[in-house]
Amino acid sequence: MTQMQGFGRRYIKAFLKGFFVAVPVTVTFLDRVACIARVEGVSMQPSLNPGGKRISDVVLLNHWSIRNYEVQRGDIVSLVSPRNPEQKIIKRVIALEGDIIKTISYKTKYVKVPDGHMWVEGDHHGHSFDSNAFGPVSLGLLHARATHILWPPERWQKLPPKLPPERQPLQKQ
Repeated sequence: MTQMQGFGRRYIKAFLKGFFVAVPVTVTFLDRVACIARVEGVSMQPSLNPGGKRISDVVLLNHWSIRNYEVQRGDIVSLVSPRNPEQKIIKRVIALEGDIIKTISYKTKYVKVPDGHMWVEGDHHGHSFDSNAFGPVSLGLLHARATHILWPPERWQKLPPKLPPERQPLQKQ
């Protein structure tokens, strides 16, 4: 009987050691390297969620690739909403600092993106809460770059940077 108690204690001790190592490693990985997220809404159609509300795409969000705030025009990024810090939004980078962009429905027709900012838009204009509503976004709100669609299986693919020709900046920095 004492042999069984000793086995139980060793088992619990080994489990707890593994647990206290695995949890911090997992949390650090999810916070600093990559995580997955479900995309909700229609603002990024047709690139994401082309089926509407029937099924949501699940994407890989790469935190590591943006650790120095290095994004390029056409990247799909996740960022903290400028209007609601509790919410993350996913949009396409249209312009970078120093670029001059023709807006779609912003309060001014042309905007020069200030230093330390970017201009983001959803692919589904008119159904997207983006820079046309809140203006240039601080790079400090950047959360991750969406690099792959993981779900549904028939949509499994890499998400390369792609800037629609009609949304090219008028002047690039």
